[in-house]
Order: sequence, then C-alpha cells, then structure tokens
Amino acid sequence: MTYKPKSDFLRIIIERGFLADCTDLQSLDDALMSGTVPAYIGYDATAQSLHVGHLLNIMLLRWLQKTGHKPITLMGGGTTKVGDPSFRSDERPLLSADAIDRNIASMKQVFAKYLAYGDGASDAIMLNNAEWLDGLNYLDFLRDIGRHFSVNRMLSFESVKSRIDREQSLSFLEFNYMILQAYDFLELYRRQGCLLQMGGSDQWGNIVNGIDLTRRVVDAQIFGLTTPLLTTSDGRKMGKSQGGAIWLNAELLSPYEFWQFWRNTTDADVGRFLKLYTELPVEDCDRLGALQGSEINEGKIVLANAVTTLCHGADAARAAEDTARSVFEQGGTGDDLPRVDLTRSEADEGVSIVQLFVRAGLAKSGKDAKRLISEGGARVNDEPLGDASRIVSAADLATPMKLTAGRKRHALVSIEE
Repeated sequence: MTYKPKSDFLRIIIERGFLADCTDLQSLDDALMSGTVPAYIGYDATAQSLHVGHLLNIMLLRWLQKTGHKPITLMGGGTTKVGDPSFRSDERPLLSADAIDRNIASMKQVFAKYLAYGDGASDAIMLNNAEWLDGLNYLDFLRDIGRHFSVNRMLSFESVKSRIDREQSLSFLEFNYMILQAYDFLELYRRQGCLLQMGGSDQWGNIVNGIDLTRRVVDAQIFGLTTPLLTTSDGRKMGKSQGGAIWLNAELLSPYEFWQFWRNTTDADVGRFLKLYTELPVEDCDRLGALQGSEINEGKIVLANAVTTLCHGADAARAAEDTARSVFEQGGTGDDLPRVDLTRSEADEGVSIVQLFVRAGLAKSGKDAKRLISEGGARVNDEPLGDASRIVSAADLATPMKLTAGRKRHALVSIEE
C-alpha cells in the first residue's frame, strides 16, 4: 500500500494487518484527523456468545477507541429476525424475540471487557437496530428507501450471486437483509453522526449499499472499511477447533480451554496473531513470530496470556498457564481443567467412558468418542484407552480422573461434593 496515513488509527491498523479494503482511504484519514469519528460494527444476535471469529473486529473497535474515536456496537435485534444470507448455503433458523434479547444480554458481557462505555466523546455506545426497524411502515419504507435500490445491482453482489449460481434458494426475507443493513448506516448517520462502518470483507457489498443510500437520501459522505477474512496457515477457518466454536463467554468455554486454543496456534501464525489479537508492540510481535524450533513456544505462551487477559482477566490467564504447566511439564491434573462433576448416584450406577468424553466436550458424539478410542487418540490418567465399553464407577473416582483427547485436550471427571 503506497498511501501513508496521517491518523493514528489507520496507521496502526495497516501496520498490524487489519485492513483489507476501504472506500476512500485518504478522505477517511482526513476525517479522522479532523475530530472524533463515530464508527460502528453490527452484530446479529444469532447465538448466546460471540466467538473468536468476531474477535478481530472487536479489536478493531478497541484500537478505534484507543486512538480517540467513538465505537458503536450495533446489536441486530431487528436484522436477526431476517438473517444475513452472506455466503451461506441455506437460510438461518429464525429466532424468537425473547431468544434474541437473551443472546444480546449475553453478548454485552463480552464487549464490556474490550471497550469503555459511557457518555464521553470517545466512549463506546451500544445500540439496537430494533429501535428503528421494528416500527417501520412497510409501504413508507418501500417508497422512501426501497426505490434507491437496483435489483440488478443487488443480484450482482457475490454473496447473493454465489447462492443463485449454486441453485440454492434465497428467500425474499433474506434478500431484504442488505436493504435493512444499508438503512442502519443511514439511521446511525442521522442519530449519531456515524461516518464509518467496519466489518469483515464478506460485508463489503452491504457496506457499500449503506454508503450509496446515505449519499442519495441526505447527500453525506461516509466511509466503509473491511478486515480480511482470516484462515489459519493450514487453511482452517479462524475460530474453529475440533470441539466446535471458540466462545468468548466463560460460561460456554472455560478460560483454560480458551487459553489452550491460543497456545496451540500453528508456528507460522504466531507473529500475525500477536499483531491482530494483542496490543504488544509490532517489533515484539515480529521478534516472537520469528522464533524457530521449540523457542516459538515462548511466543505462543505470550499470545495465549495476552489474549486471555483481555477476554477473561489476568488471573484467569495465570491460572490457565499454571494448569498447562502442571498438565504438560509435571504430569499433574491441573485444577483449572474443564470438569465433569458426576452426582453420587451417577457414580454408584456407573457411567460409560464414551459418555464421559462427550460430556467433557472432548468428543462431539458417542460415535466420535468411539472413533477416537479405536484410533488410539484417547487416554485416561495418561494411559492409553483401548476399551470403548469401559464403565467408570465410584471406585475409579476416589481421585479425579483425567481424560485426554489427542495430545492437548484434557478434562477432569470427579464426584461432586
């Protein structure tokens, strides 16, 4: 990139690898230099928690605030009722209003760890697009907003075109999503003076729609900026593991498992992830990422500690590192490992080892657990497990039992007090 930004925000995010595209980089840079710029990212409430796939853009909002600008976290209480069709092969399940509200309440807990909310010029605010979408009059909306959209142009967007090219159904409900998201940008400009929408590169078409609509309706210049869609160096989608999504809420994924996800980063990704997911100076990220052989583990531990501290706090990061050291270096069990607590009656009756691997989150299903055992990937108390029919009794749990899947995923089974 030849353009050298003047604003701290653009300089930092370009240097650290956040920028994929921008609608007008130089004009946005000028706006950032002229005063506080409100900017937003939208989050549909499709699950109880945000996951690691969202973390890149949460860090983008954090850098925005750290450089003196105003983050807006827009919760999709309205748009979640429709569902974003972008690059999906089928329609999202529709959620009830109560389920959406519960998901938003749970997601708020995560944002508060990364952003400072308040009434100051650069304090973050959280809005819900249901505030303006729920009360729309359909005919007025079609006349005032719908007339600015060309169906021909909407069909040309890759997120829609790819679905149609594969002859996969795209409902009229989903087709309306991009109009509603564009309308969000217009409303945020009117209500908050919002000048910038940010998001993953799969949102480029939706963002451009909002910019074009705002220009047509109120003749204002606003901007769009996207981040790259990340995959790991071995081609996996960022934020996915064998056990499923890497959630940011501790109730859905323990801080230890979260820490372990980052500790298991592929060598080639360490430097890049340090720049994106921590606030370490770039030169330190480059130095740690360039380590070779076993020394790269130092960089992985720094990465795991820094990311876990931001998400769960310094105490949780220290406890996770101590547990990992106990498990891997000293052969212990580690008090912070994920746990399965059996009732006394369950233990007296006996529980199958297959069921315990599933309940511990070390296997997705009984079939998956049996495959793990048959392939030699399961251990009990560090000893290979060869019998999928084994029943665990109260006598086996006089001390906590350690389950292991592969080399790096562990859990403890005990009888609840």
